[in-house]
Amino acid sequence: MTSDTPLDARSSPRAVRLAARKGELTGPTSGLASGFVQVNLVILPEAEANGFLRFCQANPKPCPLIAVSEPGQRECSVLGADLDIARDVPAYRLYRHGKTSGTLESVANEWRDDLVTFALGCSFTFEHALVQAGLRVRHIDEQRNVPMFNTTIPLSSAGGFGGNLVVSMRPFLAADAIRAIQITTRFPQVHGSPVHLGDPALIGISDIHSPDYGDTVSVGDDELPVFWACGVTPQQVLMDAGVEFAITHSPGHMLVTDIPDSGLALF
Repeated sequence: MTSDTPLDARSSPRAVRLAARKGELTGPTSGLASGFVQVNLVILPEAEANGFLRFCQANPKPCPLIAVSEPGQRECSVLGADLDIARDVPAYRLYRHGKTSGTLESVANEWRDDLVTFALGCSFTFEHALVQAGLRVRHIDEQRNVPMFNTTIPLSSAGGFGGNLVVSMRPFLAADAIRAIQITTRFPQVHGSPVHLGDPALIGISDIHSPDYGDTVSVGDDELPVFWACGVTPQQVLMDAGVEFAITHSPGHMLVTDIPDSGLALF
């Protein structure tokens, strides 16, 4: 980020979006604009959208739907005012024929009138609640992107899409892990409770210090790795399906919305 005014937890969602739009914010959004919902993006041609919608409905843990746009729309009033889906994410990924063809700061030049945007809940949202409860979130403390891993946990196939779950990991002491489970269970629209804790090998992760996406963080000998369903899951699913064209956020680089996270809490 090159802005003279650093963004932090107190920044407004609009300030974060504008910084991304201007190219001043190019890094991960974890810890920014605390108290507001961050979303993963999956952008597909309308011909693929109905199938992907069925996939999301069959897999609400990794793909919790917050909003779906009309074809061609770059704004979405449900997510926020003065919002441009094609420019307000710090980094995007572009896919052609199931392969990543590059990371871009803007996808305005790639935009098409048939593109449908899916906004999916992101676990960065519940991190505000964890911090408020006095829990330390390791990747925020270490100013890194959250570590994310491919797993052997199968997804429910639907709409021509399928594959295995991707998870994000945050380490905690045992007592703090219990508290984290209690807190995140309140937020099912941003992945909710963890899917696993403890031995990573049980879900197909061979090395906790070698994530498939994001950054490595320190994990103490007395800490439990806790794993949540991750919004990077659809990116792997898109590649497995060999989709002709798609756009997503780059892992860890989210769209920050105007939706208060308190509005998603169950209790």
